[in-house]
Formats: sequence, C-alpha cells, structure tokens
Amino acid sequence: MIKNIVFDFGQVIVHFEPSYMAGKYVSDPADAKLLEETVFDRLYWDRLDAGTISDEETVSAVKARLPERLHAAAEKIYYNWIYNIPEIDGMRELINKIKAQYGARVYLLSNISTYFASHSDEIPALRLFDKCIFSAVCRKVKPSREIFKYLCSECDILPEETLFVDDNAANIAGARSVGINGYLFDGNAARLEAYIDGIMSK
Repeated sequence: MIKNIVFDFGQVIVHFEPSYMAGKYVSDPADAKLLEETVFDRLYWDRLDAGTISDEETVSAVKARLPERLHAAAEKIYYNWIYNIPEIDGMRELINKIKAQYGARVYLLSNISTYFASHSDEIPALRLFDKCIFSAVCRKVKPSREIFKYLCSECDILPEETLFVDDNAANIAGARSVGINGYLFDGNAARLEAYIDGIMSK
C-alpha cells in the first residue's frame, strides 16, 4: 500500500525553462541564447546540485565567458530564476487531492542548489510538501542510491510504501534500486492523477 508520494521539482511541479528565464532580461535573441547556454551550463549546475561550487564562484565563471555588456543580465538571470518557474497545470490540485482524499504524505526530492534551498520559503509550491530534500544540502544527488536511502531515513518512510514521480528515467531507476516504486512523468497531470487513483484505491 502506498502511503507516501515523493515528487521531483523541475518539469514535474514547475516549468524549468532556461530560454524563458534568459529572455525575460534581454530583448536580443542572440544575447538571450548566449546567456541561456552560459548561465545554465551543466558545467556549473551539476556542481551546484552537488553543493560543490558557490553562487559567487558560479556567477564569476559565467561572467568570465560573457562580454561585459551582458554581466548585469547574467546576474539578474542567476539570482532571479527561482521567481520565474510557473507551476505545471494540475499539479497543485493533484497534491492537495492526494493529501485530502487519500491521507498520504507528500515529499519533494530535488537535485537543486543551496541558493534555491536558502530561498525555499519564497516558493509557494514548496508549501504543499510535508518535507523537502535538496541535493546540495544533503550532498547527495539523484540518481544515486545514497540520496534515496537518505530520503527514506530523513522522512522515516518505507521504500515499499513510497511512490517517486520524476521526469528522468535514470532517477526512476535509482529509486527502484532501493525498492521505491517509480512513475516516469510526461507532463500530463491528469494521466498521473489517474495512475495514483488506481494504486491508492487498491
């Protein structure tokens, strides 16, 4: 029986779209593309997720790769992206339903930076969850087995009673490797709701 549902954040609860974020601060398409590719380069974001690089180091490295005229825009994009993540339609309603109708606990497990974690109280969607686990804070990242073991320990939940929802197949495989059930999210909240209704009514 499923008693806990754990959600990823980007592309599951909210839209994380670097092109949208960059385009809010510059009007020239070429500049927006350059800023998108540089500010959101996985070279930095993988390390941000792991908690092994600071915000200041990231911004400095990003600016070193950009013309000076784009430095101010790069800083604005980096320090404001957390406010430019619209919620995916239907997900807030689904989480509220899970809690009210099925009495399940809901958690968040996200590969995300300490900057985001330190501003998490400013993100309305995060108030939906009983507890949030951020990779940079615990220094463990998906899809490693360690972060899923940490999730179960920190939230005091059993793997076999838990469903993990993520849009990345490797992360689903990581969850399943420790006995957590997985659902690969395709952006369709109604389809996920039907699946959850099915497993919760058994």
